[in-house]
Amino acid sequence: MIKQLLLLALLSLPLTGPAHAATVKFMTEEYPPFSYHEGDALKGASVEQVELLMQKAGIDMHIELMPWTRAYAAAQATPMACLFTTAHSPERDKLFKWVEPLLVDDNILVATASSGISEGDLEDTRRYVVGTHRGDYTEKLLKEKGFPRVDVASDFPATLRKLLNGRIDLMPISEIYFEKLKVDQPLVRVATLSSQSLGIACEKSFPEDLRARMQQALDALIADGTQRAIFAKYGLHSPH
Repeated sequence: MIKQLLLLALLSLPLTGPAHAATVKFMTEEYPPFSYHEGDALKGASVEQVELLMQKAGIDMHIELMPWTRAYAAAQATPMACLFTTAHSPERDKLFKWVEPLLVDDNILVATASSGISEGDLEDTRRYVVGTHRGDYTEKLLKEKGFPRVDVASDFPATLRKLLNGRIDLMPISEIYFEKLKVDQPLVRVATLSSQSLGIACEKSFPEDLRARMQQALDALIADGTQRAIFAKYGLHSPH
C-alpha cells in the first residue's frame, strides 16, 4: 500500500526536464548587409550574430525573412518569437523584451550625388520628399519630426531604388551601412535623423530565463571581439 501511495504521489508531480525546449522563431526583413538571401543561404551581419549567440546559449532557433510590417506584427502575437534588427525606441520599449545591441548606430538622411542636395541642418531637409519603408520606425519618426512629404515603399530595397531613380529626394539609412554603400552607389550624407540601439525584440511572454541567456551570449560576442569581426567581414566599420 505504501509503495502504491508513493507511486501515485510521484505520478502527480509535474514532469521536469529541459525548460522551454521549443524552437525560438526569429523574423527579419531583407535588409542587406544585415539580413538577406544569397541563393538559398541566409546571410548578414545581424543574422550571423543571432546564429552565434543562440548556438552559444544552447537554444534551438529558426530564422525567416518576410516583409517588415508582417514580421513586426507576428513578433508581438506569436509565442517564442523574436524580431531583428529592431530599433529600440521609447514607443517600442514596453511592447517587447529586448536583447541588445546587435548594432549601435546613427540613422542619417542621404541623397544621390547628382541631386544637388548638400549636407546641412535637419531643418532644411523638411522641404524634400523623404522615402522610407512601411512599418519601419523611421516612418513614424519622420512624421513626428515634421516632414510633410513622406513616401512609403514596401521595403528597404524598394526605397533605395526610388532614391537612385530620382523618385524621392532623401531616405534614412544606417550610417554604418552608408559607409559601405557609398563605395558603390553615388550617395551623399545630408543630415543626422536619430541615434539608436538596435537589437532583438521578443514577444512579451518570452521566457525571461531564455532572454537572459541570449543577452549573456551576445554580451560575450561583443566582449571577445566577435561582433566587431562580423562587421568587418561585411565591410562595415564598427560603431565602437
